[in-house]
Amino acid sequence: VTLVESGGGLVHPGGSLMLSCVASGFGLDDHAIGWFRQAPGKGREGLSAINTSDGRTYYADSVKGRFFISRDSAKKTVYLQMTSLKPEDTAVYYCAGRGVPVFTTVQAMGRYEYDYWGQGIQVTVSS
Repeated sequence: VTLVESGGGLVHPGGSLMLSCVASGFGLDDHAIGWFRQAPGKGREGLSAINTSDGRTYYADSVKGRFFISRDSAKKTVYLQMTSLKPEDTAVYYCAGRGVPVFTTVQAMGRYEYDYWGQGIQVTVSS
């Protein structure tokens, strides 16, 4: 069971970036995939999650309206489209998975609700 993130990098404030999370070793049927981030000196913050069976999505207030999660089950990939990026969005971004759906935003944002994690990818927002 492996998750691999891609799409990170350096972007100017106000710019956009799309992260991808590709699963291998399992199908995405009836899973939940979440996106988290961790800035230097801070804890791991839940951003968004999606139930792969019905596409239901969840967002943290800090990114609602700016970040958008989606999935392509055929490609076993979950995306995080990030727009209107700010310097405070600078962090290492992780995707995480669990073998059952999530049912509340609190649950979706909880790092201990997930069983497997990607290695993380750096996103830097700077002029």
